[in-house]
Amino acid sequence: MTTINNALNRFAAVQRRHRQLLGLDPEPQSTGGPVYPLALEESREEPVAPSPEPPPHTSTKSSFAEPPMLADPALHGVAGLALRNLAPHSEADPVAILLQLLAAFGNLAGPGPHSLVGPTRHGLNLFVILVGESSKARKGTSWRQVAALFAEVDSLWTAHRVTTLRPTANSILNAVSDQQPATDRRLLLLSEEFGSVLHQLGRETGQLSPLLRCAWDGGDLSAHNGHRPVQATAAHISLIAHLTQSELLRHLSRSESHNGFANRCLWTSVHRSQSLPNGGSLPPQEQSALARELRRALDWIHAQPNVVFHRSPQAQEMWNHHYAHLSQGRPDVYGAATSRAEAQVLRLGTIYAALDCSLQVEPCHLQAALAVWDYCRASARLFFDTAPIDPTARRISQALDLSPQGLSRNQIRCLFNRHVSKERIDLTLEQLAGLGLLSCDTSSSGHGRPSTVWAKVSEGVDAGH
Repeated sequence: MTTINNALNRFAAVQRRHRQLLGLDPEPQSTGGPVYPLALEESREEPVAPSPEPPPHTSTKSSFAEPPMLADPALHGVAGLALRNLAPHSEADPVAILLQLLAAFGNLAGPGPHSLVGPTRHGLNLFVILVGESSKARKGTSWRQVAALFAEVDSLWTAHRVTTLRPTANSILNAVSDQQPATDRRLLLLSEEFGSVLHQLGRETGQLSPLLRCAWDGGDLSAHNGHRPVQATAAHISLIAHLTQSELLRHLSRSESHNGFANRCLWTSVHRSQSLPNGGSLPPQEQSALARELRRALDWIHAQPNVVFHRSPQAQEMWNHHYAHLSQGRPDVYGAATSRAEAQVLRLGTIYAALDCSLQVEPCHLQAALAVWDYCRASARLFFDTAPIDPTARRISQALDLSPQGLSRNQIRCLFNRHVSKERIDLTLEQLAGLGLLSCDTSSSGHGRPSTVWAKVSEGVDAGH
């Protein structure tokens, strides 16, 4: 107990330092609990509902300029214990460690364990996208800690089922295809340079985007490799990707944000948590103790051929309470990127239950999943809610920032030296207006055609929507 309490105190100190480095807590706290309170035992109180969604078409830039904070229930069970022990020895964001640990465990568990929603089967595979400043966010550092831990849990999986090769449709299928002699269909795609992959996903004729979407859904995959069809039965594919926000805005096309790829991902804002000039590493005995806990959960899963998880009556009541909020949508890019909230929370809760060797998803598991989802949802709002992804839209938005009086359609066309078609510009203007970001004013001077001026919508104005 003393060791756990020491780890708890170290982790709380990390979080205080994290907020101080970001300028969110300029003065040290002299009294009261830590800024980022951690519970040694999970709370049995009724969960606090996630922060409410802003009304559609309302700018939230000022409200969500600061990084989101992970709520305490996410630190439940083995995942929380691992985080308490790993985080004090790393400059990486604790959230990056947690999300990658959950994704790695979900892949290691394999295609057997799942939950059902009607006839739809949901496995434990996750797509986690870490978005942070290049090199400074310590995204790679966070994975290396998780990889070292799982190498002790299952060295064969770490060596053979985790690939750092740039993902392509052919490379993925070849790794899990039925033609391979190995029967292991697990594959964790680790992409530490995901910007170039996003660029490839935007190609309309490419096979990678539909393949990844099918892989998240689970089951059988197929594609053509030249003239030869390749089949992969019961593939179990997870994704961990590292990305900068500028790469995200540059490469994630509007089609990818709306076609179902973005909403299969857990978008995660990450930052450097502390400064360790000499680095850090978890003492071997503590790492071995964590590895034994993870191994115990995996042995429990693999001892049963087809594990089906169900919610307990208490968890079902909690699920019913949150379902309307989770299923609430918004007709914009942020809404498209977060529109699988129910499925994401379902999978996260199932992973927490599996780590507890519990066939029932209990309230503590669902509460942990809601806390993780709330962090990812807030991260997605930072990335998608106020910044147009399409390059044409972004250029128009930037120009209107410098022209508060507005620009005419002809002036907007001149921004692109007339290299972008009138139809493309008109469509972009309509989309930005539909998101509540632009307004247009048409006036007539009595001479010739009416003049239309486009301008940015002021903070808090809903543009008539």
